[in-house]
Amino acid sequence: MKNIVGVRFKKPGKIYFFDSNNLTIEKGTYVIVETANGDEYGEVVIANRQLPEEKITNPLKKVIRIASYKDIKQFKENKSKEKEALKICQEKIKKHNLDMNLIDVEYKFDNSKILFYFTADGRIDFRELVKDLAAVFKTRIELRQIGVRDEIKRLGGNGMCGRELCCCSFLGNFETVSIKMAKEQNISLNPSKISGNCGRLMCCLKYEQEVYEEKLGRLPKIGAIVKTEDGVGEVCGVETLKERIKVKFTDSEDTFYKRYDVKDIKIIKDAEEKDDIKVDNPEDLKELEHLEKLEKMDKNEADY
Repeated sequence: MKNIVGVRFKKPGKIYFFDSNNLTIEKGTYVIVETANGDEYGEVVIANRQLPEEKITNPLKKVIRIASYKDIKQFKENKSKEKEALKICQEKIKKHNLDMNLIDVEYKFDNSKILFYFTADGRIDFRELVKDLAAVFKTRIELRQIGVRDEIKRLGGNGMCGRELCCCSFLGNFETVSIKMAKEQNISLNPSKISGNCGRLMCCLKYEQEVYEEKLGRLPKIGAIVKTEDGVGEVCGVETLKERIKVKFTDSEDTFYKRYDVKDIKIIKDAEEKDDIKVDNPEDLKELEHLEKLEKMDKNEADY
């Protein structure tokens, strides 16, 4: 068994496990830990816990010490210097006439490196900019291009639900979200209703998707032929969460509809799944095509 603690460097952000180094550390304590990029300052969000050796895939880095007053002071000084670095970098970007949008600056705890985060439509040749920044700050400089989701995560804000954005409050990683999820959840495919502050598909579409997939696996599709206590009919509507279907019956004189629980029907012939996605309003077609492009970009975009 290994005594570990979980440390987070940013809120929100990933939680990393470290060897506690025989220290007893409570949740909420700030510590200095060893990382591949040097010493880092982070908050313990998971207190001491025993973890079986076989569940540890890589050799764990160690907690060096519990943060001292001097460490906390240095961390706060770094945060203060980031504001000045942001201003200087923006001036240099303007000087070099670079088409990039500076988002954030991050000082490494030991001042061994400064990271500048930016967004841009394409690749940027920032070699001269790096040279200028290195001459000013006398340390290693790294410029890191990020996506629009990461930009909003750093800037913050509230969603259409009125709460703080998920990416700013608890999401550690971005998961792939697709328009198909909205379709399967029977959500209106109006781009303004299924895209977030970042302009990409809302992360919350992912939350209930597993439930919908599991239930849809038991339900007939629209157009399926089913047998009911009232005869054979065609499925014309599905209430996924209630596991109910609406069936259309047609005889020589009349057409009528009735709802049934899925357990009370038998599928005679299921319909083929259609991949085409229709919009409520033809005017939304261009916006939907734009969302499809963004969806493709999300799949290919690196998670920094």
